[in-house]
Amino acid sequence: MNSETIATASQQGGPFDPDNAETYARWRDWKLSVAPETASDLVVEVADPFQPTAAEKAALEDRLSRANMAFYVGPAVDAEVGKELIRALGRCFGLERLDSNMLADNDGITPLAVSEKGSRPNYIPYTNRPINWHTDGYYNLPERQIRGLMLHCVSDAEKGGENAVMDHEIAYILLREANPDFIRALMHPRAMTIPPNKEGGSEIREERTGPVFSVDPVDGALHMRYTARKRNIQWRDDATTREAVAYLESITQQGTEHVFRHRLMPGQGLVCNNVLHDRAGFEDGGAQGKTRLIYRARYFDRVAGTAPAGAWKG
Repeated sequence: MNSETIATASQQGGPFDPDNAETYARWRDWKLSVAPETASDLVVEVADPFQPTAAEKAALEDRLSRANMAFYVGPAVDAEVGKELIRALGRCFGLERLDSNMLADNDGITPLAVSEKGSRPNYIPYTNRPINWHTDGYYNLPERQIRGLMLHCVSDAEKGGENAVMDHEIAYILLREANPDFIRALMHPRAMTIPPNKEGGSEIREERTGPVFSVDPVDGALHMRYTARKRNIQWRDDATTREAVAYLESITQQGTEHVFRHRLMPGQGLVCNNVLHDRAGFEDGGAQGKTRLIYRARYFDRVAGTAPAGAWKG
């Protein structure tokens, strides 16, 4: 792979440039030194998510700057208020530009719950089946990449439904430490192709091809576009790409100290820079008649103030 190809996917001179070993090493050492050790390290209690205090906001920003994600724990609210809450809290972190994707509600927020009507039952997020590792919007156009993501729990399932999360910057480190060529392969502009989406014989989204890892040319932030789904995904026909994908799958499937699991309960939520995540299968019903409802908001914005900066620049 030549330097011109790499330049389309990485910021030359920054820590994510595969040819810049010195800057990368400083950033890697800083990143690993501040990485959380347990899921509880990511949790912040927020008395009023509509108006977090300065201390609460600082605590969330601390987790977001170190791990690209934070869980908040607030009071349970009903479904209507939950939508207002997720929008208000998102604005506190610079999340404004919602991706009103195909199955979102008219306000751009998506209710993730078991559905039996319309097109939603055709897609796994609207069933109770497990969802494999991915980042959101991996089928979006390059100019519409999902950089920020929020989840808010209105009601939890009777059983199951927990999420596993992993900072995509940590995944980058593990891959680069294993073999720097893995990064070069996954930054190739044709690394991963998502097939077109067709319903009833009509194409509602065309094929999408692009890199797994890319770097924002404006703020230097790392973005990851990935899905572990097997069906019809086309990986670049290259030995190093195949090895890189297999290694990434081994990290997520076999587990690592950097994978955290958390079951969202009513009033809890996730704010993140579209980190890697999955969802376990779940069961609704039971004596209480529980029905899992999670609101999802996808943003074209990254959480404000979390682009690469800080002690690693040394």
